[in-house]
Amino acid sequence: MWIKKLPLILVSFPLFWASITVASAQTQTLSGRTLRSLEVDIWPEYDRPTVLVIYHITLPTDVDLPLELRFRIPNAAGEPHALAVREADGSLISIPYTRNVVGEWSEIVFSTTMPEIQLEYYDPTLKKEGSQRTFYYQWPGDYAVEELTIQIQQPIGATEMKITPNTTNAAIGKDGLTYYVMQVNALAKDQGFEVSINYQKPNDSLTAESLQVEPSAPVGSVTSTTPMTGNFLPWLLGGLGFFLIVGAVTWWFWQARTVKPPQKANRPRRRRLVIEQKEVIPEGAVYCHHCGKRAMAGDRFCRACGTKLRQ
Repeated sequence: MWIKKLPLILVSFPLFWASITVASAQTQTLSGRTLRSLEVDIWPEYDRPTVLVIYHITLPTDVDLPLELRFRIPNAAGEPHALAVREADGSLISIPYTRNVVGEWSEIVFSTTMPEIQLEYYDPTLKKEGSQRTFYYQWPGDYAVEELTIQIQQPIGATEMKITPNTTNAAIGKDGLTYYVMQVNALAKDQGFEVSINYQKPNDSLTAESLQVEPSAPVGSVTSTTPMTGNFLPWLLGGLGFFLIVGAVTWWFWQARTVKPPQKANRPRRRRLVIEQKEVIPEGAVYCHHCGKRAMAGDRFCRACGTKLRQ
């Protein structure tokens, strides 16, 4: 019986083997290469009394994947709020990472199988002195960047926004908030970039509390501020292959235990031979000439009708 189930089991092995091959593929590095683009969104006092920083990273189109990347964020930020890759259908899938503390920086190390990555963290170094707010952002130059864009969201209730380097490129986003956009020329590796933000705000209210709906980023942005969950594709494929094998083996054992023994062939019933016994008429029997009934030996009259028998 197990031979009949063998094809199903054999189908499961290629899937499992393919997932192991993908998971164990050699990971490349971006050494000596340039990021195609890097968009940095800076949202002070958005949904926490800190600053939400969002990286939208795009790799070169000709890069080999999977690829190992290393990005530094301020050590004061702690763990990243979210780290994900963008799938072909636009959805964000969380990926694993390791965090190494190096001085005032935390190095976030991860491997990506997609060319678009999103990294989010909260920077608690926003300074508050009465109504005065001050924040410094620094790009440490982890990679060379072909195109760097800085977008700064003005908090609701904030006034006297002052940004250094100065920018007059301001626009209203779909969420009704004001965004200051700064286009930076290409940067080489280890070439840092700093932005200083100052504004007045009389209270500690948060921007997200005043929005009626889930905010959307400025035109051209693909920002997501919600936690992103998902599984790493190779491990997902490996788990799928494993469960297929377990399912095939379980099904085989279940079939083996539930197979019914062959039943005996139904034999036709033997017919009873019925022999009909015919009445034997003795020689010289006498019958009544009137009614036709047979008389018994010695009778002179018919027992049925009383007629005198002819001898």
